[in-house]
This record gives sequence, C-alpha cells and structure tokens, in this order.
Amino acid sequence: MTFQRVAIIGLGLLGGSIGLAVARYLPDVSTRGFDIDPDVRQRAREIGLVGEVCDEAADAVREADLVILCVPVGAMGETARGIAGVLPADALISDVGSSKQGITRVLGEALPNHAVIPAHPVAGTEHSGPDAGFAALFRHRWCIITPPAGADPDRVERLAAFWRGLGATVETMDAEHHDLVLAVTSHIPHLIAYTIVGTASDLEDVTRSEVIKYSAGGFRDFTRIAASDPTMWRDVFLNNREAVLEMLDRFLTDLAHMREAIRAGDGETMFDLFTRTRAVRRSIIELGQDDARPDFGRASLS
Repeated sequence: MTFQRVAIIGLGLLGGSIGLAVARYLPDVSTRGFDIDPDVRQRAREIGLVGEVCDEAADAVREADLVILCVPVGAMGETARGIAGVLPADALISDVGSSKQGITRVLGEALPNHAVIPAHPVAGTEHSGPDAGFAALFRHRWCIITPPAGADPDRVERLAAFWRGLGATVETMDAEHHDLVLAVTSHIPHLIAYTIVGTASDLEDVTRSEVIKYSAGGFRDFTRIAASDPTMWRDVFLNNREAVLEMLDRFLTDLAHMREAIRAGDGETMFDLFTRTRAVRRSIIELGQDDARPDFGRASLS
C-alpha cells in the first residue's frame, strides 16, 4: 500500500466505514480521525472507528500522506481551509462527496499548493452517524475517481489502489460527466423519494393515517431512501444544481408523457416502458449491484 498514514475528517457513516475498512483490509496502514462534534469523537473512541481520534483537525492531518474529507459537501471549503496550514506538502487530499465539479473547484481554491484528487465511493445506507459505519460497506461497490486536469497519474493510481484495497471497484471519469450520471442514478431518485414521502405526509390528515399504516413495498422503499441524512442531501442538490435540473427536466417530460398515456388509456405505451425498465432491473442484478432474491433479500417475517 502506497499510503501509510490516513487522516479521516468526519466520522459518520462513510468516514467511520473507511476507518473500519482500513483496519480490517489494510492493517499496516495507520489512521487518525477528527469530527467537529465532540459527542461523535467520543463515540468514535468508544467503538474504535480509527486508530486515534484527535480533538483538533490539525492533529489528525499533521503527519498524513492521505487526507479524506468525509464532511457534507457544503462544508468542504471551510474544512479544507482549516487544515491548509498544517498539511504535509506531499499529502494527497481526497473526499467522498457525491457532486464533484463544485468540490473540485472549492478544494482547488482552498488548497492551491496541494494535490487534490476527488473521489466518490458509490456506497451508503439511509443511516448516518458513527454507529452506522461498517468495514464491508465498500466491498463490491464502485468508487469513482474524478482527477482534475493535470493530475499526476501516479497519484491517481495510488488513490485507486487504496480504494481497491478496501474492496471497491474503481472507475475514473471527469467531474462533469460524473455529476450528470449521478444526477440520474442517485440524486433524482432521492429527490423523488423525499417528495413522494412528503406528499404522503401531507395527506395523513385526509387519509386518517392509512397511507403509513398500509404502506406497500413501493412506498416503504421510498421511505428508506427518504430517511437519508438531510444535511448531506441538501448540500448535494445545492452543489449539483445544474446537472440535477437538467435531469429533472428530462424526467418531468417523461412523466408528462406517461400522464398522457394513462389519460388516453394507452396501454401499449405503458407496457413498452415497463418492459424496458424491467430489463434495467435485471441488468443491475447481473452486475452484482443488488439482490435478486424476492423482496430485495429481506428476511421473511413468517
């Protein structure tokens, strides 16, 4: 492993999982961590998320050769500026945010004299906080690295090797393309989930709580997504605004098309769409990105 001292700033789901994964899969690599919340730092010490929990970010990064920022997208710039003066000259700075153009710009401005190579592990759950982390979170999941123009190929490969060491499959792409892809595959689905669950909540007075009481599988799965960290997702939408709006316009056009098909009783149009989307689901399963068992592999309630 080309990194020996990893600093993790932010000890929630992703930061904590990185610390646990390094301990399990890269035991020769030492880790230090910091979180701005003292209660999180205390809990991280109790459950051993990293080798050493520091009370100051500067202490966590001072000797690091890899620094991973695991904070909300909106806090990236402030966090980077806070450690700029103590970062080792040869340290590589990366992150785990899911919108890359804004992060690349903000980190480049905050750390003009350091190597910055953003990354996005496409892994997570609806849970957050230090107790949500687990070592296998990145196993058989994608990690997308978005090197800025002029990035050192050797440093890119070192970062890729680190993520492969944690079990991820690594892909590289430019930040603009990443943001468009993730707008479709992650950001818009979350926006839809938040909205439909909000609509159901607004209807509770009308339905006398029957929306929640009789939730079928589809709505239940929306609520799982909609339980994700509000701060993180607020920042994602604000920082990936253009790509989200572009994909949202496309979705609204397609939704209006389906509305007209229902209004016109056009079963053929509906059937064709549902057939295509069923094939997409099968492709996801074939790639090992989800569980083919009935009900998404949930344990039987019987």
